[in-house]
Amino acid sequence: MPVVAGLGNAGQSYHRTRHNVGFEVVCKLADRWHTRWTEGAATRTAYGSFAGQPVVLVQPQWFMNRSGEALAQNGLVHDAGELIVVHDEIDLPSGCVRIKVGGGTAGHRGVASVAAQYGSDFTRIRVGIGRSTSGADVVEHVLERFTPEEETIVAAAVQFAADAVECVLERGLQAAMQRFNTRYAEAENPEPSSS
Repeated sequence: MPVVAGLGNAGQSYHRTRHNVGFEVVCKLADRWHTRWTEGAATRTAYGSFAGQPVVLVQPQWFMNRSGEALAQNGLVHDAGELIVVHDEIDLPSGCVRIKVGGGTAGHRGVASVAAQYGSDFTRIRVGIGRSTSGADVVEHVLERFTPEEETIVAAAVQFAADAVECVLERGLQAAMQRFNTRYAEAENPEPSSS
């Protein structure tokens, strides 16, 4: 059974921060699929259905660097091949969405924690948050809330990332990568206004 895990930090103080965009994407999917969240000690889970198959949405509730441990505590993931992880990516422009399987962690502690538990061969939906333009270090940047200018871009990216998850589930990984990882997808991805 596919498991879609959105990465983030639990707690109101982290709400709407850049590092929590994975949480927002799985919340968007829960809304689309009309399913409800169940609170647990290690994870929040929502059991839904898409494209004729059951799917579990998960938000790890331990800190980002223990995301993999929280998923393991939940016990729903048995193989990396059934896992789709949605996370923020500073090496992509703000609002850009890309799909990949495997590879390194690019310093993302949540992704590293998941890889430590399940190996690296899981599907990743990467949502760009860009690097800081103000000189803030990486940790400070990812834990900041989105600026008003970024909010519109990010809202569109959350929708687009949710579309990407659904495309993987319905049409398969290769078809989804062809759609979301091409230059055509650049036009669909929201970009910051130059004005």
